[in-house]
Amino acid sequence: MVGIIIKAYGGFYFVQTGDRILKCVIRGKIRRRHGQVLVGDRVRVNPAGEGEGVVEDILPRASELVRPPVANVDQAVIVFSINDPRPNTMLLDRFLLQARAAGIEPVICFNKIDLAAAGELDILRHYEPTGYPLLRVSAQKGTNIDDLRELLKERISVLAGPSGVGKSSLLNALQPGLKLKTGEISRKLKRGRHTTRHVELIPLAAGGLVADTPGFSSMYLPPVRREELPGYYPEFDDYAPRCRFTGCLHYREPGCAVKDAVEDGRISLLRYEHYLELLEEVMEAERRH
Repeated sequence: MVGIIIKAYGGFYFVQTGDRILKCVIRGKIRRRHGQVLVGDRVRVNPAGEGEGVVEDILPRASELVRPPVANVDQAVIVFSINDPRPNTMLLDRFLLQARAAGIEPVICFNKIDLAAAGELDILRHYEPTGYPLLRVSAQKGTNIDDLRELLKERISVLAGPSGVGKSSLLNALQPGLKLKTGEISRKLKRGRHTTRHVELIPLAAGGLVADTPGFSSMYLPPVRREELPGYYPEFDDYAPRCRFTGCLHYREPGCAVKDAVEDGRISLLRYEHYLELLEEVMEAERRH
């Protein structure tokens, strides 16, 4: 049978196959052949007794994260609140870059939509042109939770976002009873937040698996080259081919169609300013090396 490792603990690997979870061991030759075994790995398993099994092979990975160590993640749900606290858009753009650099599709999720004051929903217009799924939800009121549940169905997802935006509340709204579990995990992680290996994928009743820990740290910049950075801004794609110079960085070059689109309001000035700031960081990192 083929299943997914949802938890590794005490030398055992808990593999979900259909509606069953098997407590499995992995043969030494499998470890030597594949190296580190990760939560999220798809494996071939043979049942061996009541509720137990043996992992016979590990299938190729589609993606791999370092923090948390989890394989085959399909998407990162990047959660920010529309208010309380107000969203840090530069941090949001860093999360988007980190997800894309890891080969994982982002979903932008604005929580606490019920707390939005007049004009605060204007932030959405900066991110609608990215083409990423953009959700407006309220864990407190249950607004559009069904839309989030549908996006998570039959996929492996991680939640990312700063503290206080309501990630645990969203999990609890998606599936009542999970809030206590995520609280217990948080208390455990306080003893070794950056080194814990006890990552767990939580099965959702409607289908899909959600990692119990945030997918990304808040500040680090992934190792991208300056010429790669524009490719992480989907809203540039329609304009970049019209730039005068091949490989235009949309920085100081003349005849830049992306800069023209920013001036005309077709590309968000806020997003473009963040792009320039990240570009400076990338170039500074290149100079140091």
